[in-house]
Amino acid sequence: MVTADPVEGRPTVGLVLSGGGAKGMAHVGVLRVLEEMRIPVDLVVGTSAGSAVGALYASGMPVNEIEQRFIDLDWVSSFRDDPGRAYKPVRRKQEDWRFPVVPGLGVRLDGLHVGGGIIAGQNLGFILNELTRNAALVEDFDQLAIPFRAVATDLETGEQVVIGNGNLSEAIRASMSIPGVYAPVRWDGRLLVDGGVANNLPVTVAREMGADIVIAVDITDPLLKAEDLQEAFSVVGQLTTMMTRMNTDYQLERLQEQDILIRPDLEGRSSSDFYDAPILFELGATSTRSHAGELRHLSVSRERWTDIRETMNASGFSPGDIVRIEVDQDSRLAGEFLRSRIRQETGEPLDVEALEDDLKRIYGLGYYETASYSLSPSDEGTVLTIRVQGKSWGPNYLAFGLNYEDNFDGETRFNVGSALRMTELNALGGEWQTGLQLGTEPYVRTEWFQPLDYGYERFLIAGAEYTRDTFSVFGDDGDRIAEVDVTFRQFDLALGMELGGNGDVRLGYTRGYATVDEQVGTPVAPSGSIHQGSFSLQLVHDSLNDIFYPQSGGFAGIRGRMERDDLGSDRHFDSVTGMGLGTGSWRGFTITGLLYAHAVTRGEPGIENTVRLGGFRRLSAYAPGEITGENAAMASLFASQEFGGPFLPWFAGMGFETGNAWESFDDASWNNTVRSWSVFAGVDTFLGPVQLATAYNNEDDWTAYLNIGFSFTQLFY
Repeated sequence: MVTADPVEGRPTVGLVLSGGGAKGMAHVGVLRVLEEMRIPVDLVVGTSAGSAVGALYASGMPVNEIEQRFIDLDWVSSFRDDPGRAYKPVRRKQEDWRFPVVPGLGVRLDGLHVGGGIIAGQNLGFILNELTRNAALVEDFDQLAIPFRAVATDLETGEQVVIGNGNLSEAIRASMSIPGVYAPVRWDGRLLVDGGVANNLPVTVAREMGADIVIAVDITDPLLKAEDLQEAFSVVGQLTTMMTRMNTDYQLERLQEQDILIRPDLEGRSSSDFYDAPILFELGATSTRSHAGELRHLSVSRERWTDIRETMNASGFSPGDIVRIEVDQDSRLAGEFLRSRIRQETGEPLDVEALEDDLKRIYGLGYYETASYSLSPSDEGTVLTIRVQGKSWGPNYLAFGLNYEDNFDGETRFNVGSALRMTELNALGGEWQTGLQLGTEPYVRTEWFQPLDYGYERFLIAGAEYTRDTFSVFGDDGDRIAEVDVTFRQFDLALGMELGGNGDVRLGYTRGYATVDEQVGTPVAPSGSIHQGSFSLQLVHDSLNDIFYPQSGGFAGIRGRMERDDLGSDRHFDSVTGMGLGTGSWRGFTITGLLYAHAVTRGEPGIENTVRLGGFRRLSAYAPGEITGENAAMASLFASQEFGGPFLPWFAGMGFETGNAWESFDDASWNNTVRSWSVFAGVDTFLGPVQLATAYNNEDDWTAYLNIGFSFTQLFY
């Protein structure tokens, strides 16, 4: 219960903020005008978006800072769980291009399973933790600068749940968990979803807290007219609005004569207009100014207002040093599995940036629905709790992929694939993954990944693989003289070590054989099986932010291979493969540069080990496999620019590629390199970019491509 101001005997003012998605930013404009008029707020109650704005204000954050935070916020990331490719281990990144689609499908003996929402809320949790950091130790919301309540809905009963204690960021997260979009939040044994389902304008909650006067801000969507209900989405939206509108109307009837209702004019604005923050602020402010006559009697003197603001500004909490770190998990993995990944030490101040970085890497492993943290006070000091929630649809997951390349001249490659990853197979985090690809280039691989310690710093990989590729052989005059099918069957064993978050090194042994299955045209290879046996040493760094259309980061890889008869091979040769890729922004353009080389340093590798260039972004103006040899080198540079905004972006650009393949690098010179210039445009999709390109070479030949799912890293792997 909040009492009236003992100094001035003024009434207790309760501010009630309704839900409404992005339109909730109009609440910030309301707060701005209340402060301009020097109207103190004694308690705040919010639902959904209203709970987010209300919690920030109640925690003591100045209105101008709230405005700037919302303007700067990466709203797109709040609707994604993936913190970014940079936080995945290298072993995950290696297969990204082949199986990029991870739709949240789990596999168990009783069938397929999905999560409780399209979005688990991982990134949203980080955002809310950052926004409420100065109130991280507050467990009783009455102890905030302004007493606060968030309203959520019990998913099982449909009843409203008024949250007045616990972790502030989790309370907001529960209040704004849109059913079917965000996964429900577990809170004291209950599953909570968006408070708008039960009470979108919680006037009665403010009254129960002791409000004498309620300032209610209603941004609830109006019901659509019959002529606007012609499509399925509008019908579903109408049903949702109808439910919310009914409980809002009930709350409006609870308003009394002295209360003030503010309804910003948000016609034409939707709950997804997140990038119109300044406009929404102003719409809320304008509507509040129109109620100035009703509000003026709540103003206080300048001196009293200064005292109130100073009290609010001094209400922040400092966590101090962390005295204990606890792990709260529902996983079959050992507790040390998580603790070994957290760099925060006891006896030191909280390093939020490093902690969130560690949690993103934990989430990037793919085991957890959410990975978060909370702070709580104890007699000794601040306790840091690392909390992870296992995926309810796990621990076995499906992934899918598709890649397509057509040069409109008879060269078409189409592959569709799926992979099953079984995780948490032992306390150290063992995994078993099997991938299958059907199409022009059949592929099957199964591998066991076994960490040798809790931190994944050392690991063992055992795998078996089948691949088949069809490639063309061209003569010196550029004419196709043969077409060859080569099948590879092999098993491999590798001992590896992670090098930070973006690198690893592997020492491997491979044993198997290659078969030239079919030749059309001039015979260019011996028939029968060619046995293979080799040692390899590979070092990789991969910090690209996207596997298909990177805009930041880099890739560097080098691999040495030694094939010997005493290792079971019919060949005797050494080779080195190296690749470097860097990408970044310059004057609004995304610039990507690549260097690639493969060299045989000793012996004869045979046709099954021939390097093949040509095709989309592998010397684009040439057909796939048109440029072949035992040694090859290529350099390329691409520049592109995005258009169309954050939700439906498309891009266009141009590129230059040069290189060739030779029997020996002694034959290489600038005069015998080939060159390709290209222009391209595309749109990013969940399968990877769909791109149209045309390319021209220094031999006056043109070609064109339709490509889906190309990755530069395919050159190395």
